[in-house]
Amino acid sequence: MNDRQRYDRATAHLDPPFAVLDLEALRSNASGMKRRAGGKPIRIASKSIRSRAVLERILAMDGFAGIMAFTLPEALWLVATGLRDVLVAYPTTDRAALAELAADPRAAREITVMVDRSEHLDLIESATGHVHDRHEIRLCLDIDAGFVALGGRFRAGARRSPIREPDQAADLAADIAKRPGFRLVGVMAYEAQIAGVGDAPPGNPALARAIRWMQARSRRELIVRRGRIVQAVAQISDLEFVNGGGTGSIEGTVRERAVTEVAAGSGFFHPRLFDFYRSFTGRPAALFALPVVRRPAPGVVTVLGGGYHASGHPGLDRLPQPYLPCGLRYDPAEGAGEVQTPLLGQAAEDLRTGDRVWFRHAKAGELCERFAALHLIDGDEVVETVPTYRGEGRTFL
Repeated sequence: MNDRQRYDRATAHLDPPFAVLDLEALRSNASGMKRRAGGKPIRIASKSIRSRAVLERILAMDGFAGIMAFTLPEALWLVATGLRDVLVAYPTTDRAALAELAADPRAAREITVMVDRSEHLDLIESATGHVHDRHEIRLCLDIDAGFVALGGRFRAGARRSPIREPDQAADLAADIAKRPGFRLVGVMAYEAQIAGVGDAPPGNPALARAIRWMQARSRRELIVRRGRIVQAVAQISDLEFVNGGGTGSIEGTVRERAVTEVAAGSGFFHPRLFDFYRSFTGRPAALFALPVVRRPAPGVVTVLGGGYHASGHPGLDRLPQPYLPCGLRYDPAEGAGEVQTPLLGQAAEDLRTGDRVWFRHAKAGELCERFAALHLIDGDEVVETVPTYRGEGRTFL
């Protein structure tokens, strides 16, 4: 029985649109990520999962510890529901959430918030100054891990922190140390230009060579700079963790002595954008099904909905992939539509009204913003249906 048959059989009682998670593929992906981590723990990036029940399943597996959240309200909610050790990956200006964090001893113990400049400290002090019996707030420094070359004329990597050098990190660590109510416990540096950029783009060998050139030099530069930054900060504060990496760079990042843990999220679901790496392969685990509602012409079917574009630089690679049956493609004049999506190809000839077309999202967790539930498939049956964040009434961004 092939995957399409398994999925159709398992969900025969459901009316699309809906989303599924293939547990066998999820376990296979998690096992591969654990092997690549070489014994260092993997912190789960929740923005790529966005289902509390799925986070709990992964945390129950060996090799995974802690969560990297994307907002402080999300972190507060996760801790309130029983999860632990939550690092908020991005600085927050949510004053109400900061006051809640400072007033809650369990949340203050389990949550670490991100800073990259003294203005963040000022804002936190302002937001929490009125809190009676204010608890100590755990902090992590975010370091710019981007690659800069040609005297600054070339840059690769996400624009995150202004901190690039050891002296800058040490200065902020010293500022934290002299302010009561704060404790610096971690350093984070996310190398997006390696972890989030596939080095085997299809059909473009020149681009592939350029990406590999950039990534090799970025790795060498970052090993030295990250190590020096951690060494400088450790002279001021006792660090509990140094976080780096992402799904696409696990095996490289864990080789750095300074790094104690890696973060990863997309690798569990293995969305379309993660097909283009040489160092690892994964299995598509998260899919969504749309029903065929029209057959407007020979070799053409129309499915309901489908315009689930992924974030990032606009382009065709941000569209969902018509996955099963194989051989379907978008109409270049329409693409993926808000309420309907025409699909072309020989495979359309065999589809009838009411049949399903299975899609893969370009990115991982953004799929869950479209659906209230994930139907968990093991073998050829749905063994459980669990809510996404949206299904629990939570939309954090």
